[in-house]
Amino acid sequence: MKKSKALADRLREVILNGTWIANTNFKHQLTGTDWQTATRSIANLNSMAVLAQHIDYYIAGINNVFKGGTLDISDRYSFDFAPITSQQQWESVLEKFWKDAEEFAALVEKIDDEQLEQAFVDVKYGTFLRNIDGMIEHAYYHLGQVVLIKKMLG
Repeated sequence: MKKSKALADRLREVILNGTWIANTNFKHQLTGTDWQTATRSIANLNSMAVLAQHIDYYIAGINNVFKGGTLDISDRYSFDFAPITSQQQWESVLEKFWKDAEEFAALVEKIDDEQLEQAFVDVKYGTFLRNIDGMIEHAYYHLGQVVLIKKMLG
């Protein structure tokens, strides 16, 4: 299997359809969760909605680079989202997340092994491979938080 195909499959696993690593994924955890539950915070923890939007923020930003655009995302804005005040808004957030994740995977599949080793935007950001792997690891990190928050909310 081509490296890029394996990476794309790993991204799909954590966001859309896998169970191998965590026995769940974002789509499984968040589909069917109502907006009040998704936006509810416990103590100083981020809500499930904020965590989903945070991961999608990075995915959409990297997608822009994969499509030939600039890297316009910044850590300082990665948790800044308008409040969700309805089920329709929440479902729109999720649909965007699923769409962006599938686009990310499809774009990754097109990357050849040589490009995986090239600098991502600037050498200070490492290689394409490092950034793709980092996105997958970042998603698993926050998926664990989503699972715990969902359990805490009952």
